[in-house]
Amino acid sequence: MSKIYVLGMGPGHMDYVFPITSKIIEESDVLIGGKRILADFKDGKQELIYIDSKLSKIIEYIKDNKNKKKISLLLSGDTGFYSMLNYLKKHFEDREIEVIPGISSYQYLMGRLKKSWHNSFVGSVHGRELDIINIVKKYDSVILLTDNNNSPSRIADLLIKSEIKNKRIIIGENLSYENERIIIDTPERIAKIKNFSMSVVVIESYERLEL
Repeated sequence: MSKIYVLGMGPGHMDYVFPITSKIIEESDVLIGGKRILADFKDGKQELIYIDSKLSKIIEYIKDNKNKKKISLLLSGDTGFYSMLNYLKKHFEDREIEVIPGISSYQYLMGRLKKSWHNSFVGSVHGRELDIINIVKKYDSVILLTDNNNSPSRIADLLIKSEIKNKRIIIGENLSYENERIIIDTPERIAKIKNFSMSVVVIESYERLEL
């Protein structure tokens, strides 16, 4: 039986893609993924299919071609954390899918910060909503994947309006790329910074913040 490969591409830069993942990509006939991920393969031999809002067409293509072509879906970060994997499992049996996870952006950021995260709340407000304030009240460390709507500055503004004290915000932007930026600051200062790119936000307790 032909397998559908679901590959975690890490935080972004190809340096953080596992060797086994690169091997499967090289052997693939078709690569399916977002524009930023597939940009690294535009000069390769594989057929490229870009993921957009019409996911049903991608499923239809895979069903029609999976026994004729080696198909790999390239997903950012870890395949098991808010990825397309659950959607795929609605249409294919487990035995049809081979999953190779990658390094998530929050793993990368916590590594750069030299911090453990086993006691942190880890979630996503990328295209979804969470009760951020109650989560922050419950956990000393909160790690969130963000988007343009639920941006770091909006999260900082929520903390200020809810009068959350003794917290600092860490933002990892464009992680693993040359224009990577890591900011550590107060909610008051973060709230004034606009136009963040895709970012990971860490909210942590801090008794005294000297910046």
